[in-house]
Amino acid sequence: MGKKGDLSNFERGMVVGARRAGLSISQSAQLLGFSRTSISWVYKEWCAKGKTSSMRQSCGGKCLVDARGQRRMGRLIQADRRATLTEIPTHYNRGMQQSICEATTRTTLRRMGYNSRRPHRVPLISTTNRKKRLQFARAHQNWTVEDWKNVAWSDESRFLLRHSNGRVSIWRKQNENMDPSCLVTTLQAGGGGVMVWGMFSWHTLGPLVPIGHRLNATAYLSIVSDHVHPFMTTMYPSSDGYFQQDNAPCHKARIISNWFLEHDNEFTVLQWPPQSPDLNPIEHLWDVVERELRALDVHPTNLHQLQDAILSIWANISKECFQHLVESMPRRIKAVLKAKGGQTPY
Repeated sequence: MGKKGDLSNFERGMVVGARRAGLSISQSAQLLGFSRTSISWVYKEWCAKGKTSSMRQSCGGKCLVDARGQRRMGRLIQADRRATLTEIPTHYNRGMQQSICEATTRTTLRRMGYNSRRPHRVPLISTTNRKKRLQFARAHQNWTVEDWKNVAWSDESRFLLRHSNGRVSIWRKQNENMDPSCLVTTLQAGGGGVMVWGMFSWHTLGPLVPIGHRLNATAYLSIVSDHVHPFMTTMYPSSDGYFQQDNAPCHKARIISNWFLEHDNEFTVLQWPPQSPDLNPIEHLWDVVERELRALDVHPTNLHQLQDAILSIWANISKECFQHLVESMPRRIKAVLKAKGGQTPY
């Protein structure tokens, strides 16, 4: 089979050399592996014009955005990642002799490697908390998956009946997903819907507890004594387990700290860095629940139905799913070290 696509200048020279050596079109095609048509056209062009270079690159319309223009467009993108296809050519055309349209802008951006994507949503991390995250990562950089199997993860999450679509798009290249200018920071905030507290470890899913009101220290103490304590003593009877919780105010209350001190001979509370949802694998379980809720054929119409759906989805999360999340902990720690305590892709 002959070669597909245009021949290089070297390959065209080989064709001319073979024909001038006395080989026929068929013999040249068999020797070089090109089609008989290619052999014929290349040699005919050489005989007529004395050239072996392809003229195909000069075909088509002239590119309106040269290398200098691409650098100019790149600076515009770097200055405003959220610029739309309407805004980019408007800014680009200022002071330019030849203006471009949206279609040319889109083609140029794709040629430069840019695509419109939704930015990663990451927590806003202060300088102090970056240092604490980095300290935590350094302290646990030698932990293996076997070590992380001894940790029970916990968190609260709220699920809404209705969702607002506040989508924002930015222009970025494939390897710029974690560039600071390509991120959208988020802050924790309340909302409507159903709030739940859950926990799990590598060994099994733990309980999922609906919270019918605002979680305060008294309510959290009931959860700790009724659910955390039996889970930890059952899963880690040798008292080698670690319980993870974030730094929410109710978690740090005096009555909670005193309770954990009374039971420090049964398990250890993991010292958790603030603003670190990317290090907590349970966050990905909340994503699983959220996706399954959105994929339901019949969506909940009231809070009672929503709560039942959440409990059902949680109970059916596969073992492979949550075990894989725990096994990702060494990679998460490395990502924090690489980011020097900053945001990671997790």
